[in-house]
Amino acid sequence: MMYKLTVVLVTVFFLSCSKKDKALHTHIANADSVAINFFKGDGTMDTVIAVKIIRDKNTMAQLAAMVSQDKVSSINKCGVDGSLHFFKQDRVIQDIDFSLSNKQCQYFFYVYKGKRSNSRLPAEAVVLLQGIAAGK
Repeated sequence: MMYKLTVVLVTVFFLSCSKKDKALHTHIANADSVAINFFKGDGTMDTVIAVKIIRDKNTMAQLAAMVSQDKVSSINKCGVDGSLHFFKQDRVIQDIDFSLSNKQCQYFFYVYKGKRSNSRLPAEAVVLLQGIAAGK
């Protein structure tokens, strides 16, 4: 009995640590393209060094899932290495900034329905974004 209770408590603890932003995911999952701006990489937003347009549904679905996957309440102050702009019928429906160059500060930052939020940038997102930047 004690073992079962421990397993349940550990499971609840881990599930409560990771919150998916379902509303954001629903909002951006129907995008028809994503424009990705890559900045200089020093944490400032003043220099765009590359812009990539994504229309591949699979890649867009991966990005939407990763952005909304692990919402966190507080983070360290981070610079911005790029931005995602989700489009639907030639109109921006969501802007999302990201930081990936500092391993201790890998997050997505966004405002949705007037509320500023953050989510963890998973390792798969780092690989995906670096691959897109490199043209792969």
